[in-house]
Amino acid sequence: MSLLAELNDDKAEMEMTPMIDVTFLLLIFFMCTLKFKTLEGKLAAYLPKDVGVNQMDAEPIEKVEILMRVVKEGTKLKVTDSGGVRTYTSSDTGRYDWGEDRVMEYNVGPYRTQDLDALRSKLAKVYRDRLSSGEEKVPATIDARPKTVYSDVVKVLDQAIDAGFTDITFVGAYPDHIE
Repeated sequence: MSLLAELNDDKAEMEMTPMIDVTFLLLIFFMCTLKFKTLEGKLAAYLPKDVGVNQMDAEPIEKVEILMRVVKEGTKLKVTDSGGVRTYTSSDTGRYDWGEDRVMEYNVGPYRTQDLDALRSKLAKVYRDRLSSGEEKVPATIDARPKTVYSDVVKVLDQAIDAGFTDITFVGAYPDHIE
């Protein structure tokens, strides 16, 4: 018999070991990527009703509230850079600044002012008074009402930091109908 005839007589067989390895790897892959269903809102917390109950009420932390609002919107000025020179023109599109006729009002409790330096001195006084009354931290919130721009918020944030506040948060957005 010829050599070619002997080769054709051998049966072709598949090696089972690599196929089993691939099957186990796929099984491990699917087990690792499986997301188990979590029962939302059904936390089994069976706590004793009479043992370990805290009888003290938590004291609320009073925050210093800084309210910012636009009293007079002013003129919107478009910024154009031509040859390194900033020129301002009245326009409604593109990047813009506000004119000098824009008026902001700042409230700290019942105190109202339109001057940032007066705001800083009031915030510093409030901060010192709260620290002298024994409070360890004096948190503050900045409440920027509609039509207030980021540059105004940053200016008030700088004043609060200069006054000594370190724990400063921001109030979320309001619906359009509240002012």
